[in-house]
Amino acid sequence: MKHQYIIAGIDTEIGKTVVSAIVAEALQADYWKPIQSGELDNSDTHKVEALVSNHNAVFHPEAYRFKEPMSPHAAAAIDGVTIEPNKIQLPDTRNHLVVELAGGLMVPLTHEFLNIHLIKQLGIPVILVSKYYLGSINHTLLSIELLKAHKVDIKGIIFNGEPTPSSKEAILAYSQVPCLGEIPWIEGPLTQSVVSSLAKLLSF
Repeated sequence: MKHQYIIAGIDTEIGKTVVSAIVAEALQADYWKPIQSGELDNSDTHKVEALVSNHNAVFHPEAYRFKEPMSPHAAAAIDGVTIEPNKIQLPDTRNHLVVELAGGLMVPLTHEFLNIHLIKQLGIPVILVSKYYLGSINHTLLSIELLKAHKVDIKGIIFNGEPTPSSKEAILAYSQVPCLGEIPWIEGPLTQSVVSSLAKLLSF
């Protein structure tokens, strides 16, 4: 069975790229980020490729690459490009696939098309990344409600960072979405060896 998942976050800077690398390592999967905004010389694809030890993985090229680290619709406008959603299609692969979104669920790709619409268009389940911080219960539950309202299949939640058991318990109880694992706070540099060990903490 081929596993294909979209990695989505409840907010910005919550560790989507690191979690994408860990999930890709756990599944021995290919990786694809449809849109990259900013850091073109050290893109999220470069970062994940450096962290994954599976040499058979394919790191598929982005559909769009923009110079400015901004919301895709704004970055595209600066570069004089119009994002055409129908051109953002899953790469052709026989392998498992991890897809990392650019930003949160409601980030605009155009003035009429949001990330949540791209998720529906791609038609594969979502793994939601939640990070422990004040307000994360609200942000996580709102993200889950949005996904459910759009009838998106939610594979589960991965919790990232220093654990807060009461937050985790509340999120799982209210959402009834399974926990796929917890990624602890990482001391020291993130390496292929560390990512490989963290991949063993996940369950699919």
